[in-house]
Amino acid sequence: MLNNSQVFSSFSTNDIEKTKDFYSNVLRLQVSSGLVGMPEIQFPSGQRVGFYSKENHQPASFTVLNFLVEDLVTVVDALIEKGVKMEFYEGFNQDEKGIARVDGSPSAAWFKDPGGNILGVFEK
Repeated sequence: MLNNSQVFSSFSTNDIEKTKDFYSNVLRLQVSSGLVGMPEIQFPSGQRVGFYSKENHQPASFTVLNFLVEDLVTVVDALIEKGVKMEFYEGFNQDEKGIARVDGSPSAAWFKDPGGNILGVFEK
């Protein structure tokens, strides 16, 4: 029934304009008007993720987007330089930049978008 449909995910925010600016100008991703009328982030791989304004928005308590990168330290440094605050979580072995290094797992760091939604960056 749905095996031939296009798929996209979405999340809410409390400020569409700040969110558009963050994804476009801070993260340097393409944001456009989506297929169903909500703004969407378009990724080079063809995936799309929409976002919408919600009056009683509550940030997700889980990671809504994860990015795989070749050089995590360089990406984290660039994010910090753009004013992005990295998140620190109890129980993770994170350095002063917020990068977690756990034996047997990829290194990772987390930050939030303007709506407070959590984003993750993982090293390939």
